[in-house]
Amino acid sequence: MKKNNKQISDERALSIILKPLTTEKSTNLNQYNQYSFLVSKDSNVGEIKNSIEKIFKVKVLKVNTLILRGKLKSFKGSLGYRKDQKKAIITLADGNTIDSSLEIK
Repeated sequence: MKKNNKQISDERALSIILKPLTTEKSTNLNQYNQYSFLVSKDSNVGEIKNSIEKIFKVKVLKVNTLILRGKLKSFKGSLGYRKDQKKAIITLADGNTIDSSLEIK
């Protein structure tokens, strides 16, 4: 696996991480030192890792990403799809934590 040590700007780092996910499933992952975030669809694993380390000042061990496909919904009789979203599950090194109650601005 190729290591991506390329530095990214503060503006790009803030545009990659959209918001933290606070579902029941993602809060159960916190006991294993894993956190879930919605990220931009054009970002890759290396950029996500660098932006988390830059914004929260923590050491990231592993990043898993997945694409959430939009559901089929009907609105006033016409069918449509919700937007696709990209989710990242971040595993942090021991001793590092992220306070998920903070806003990313």
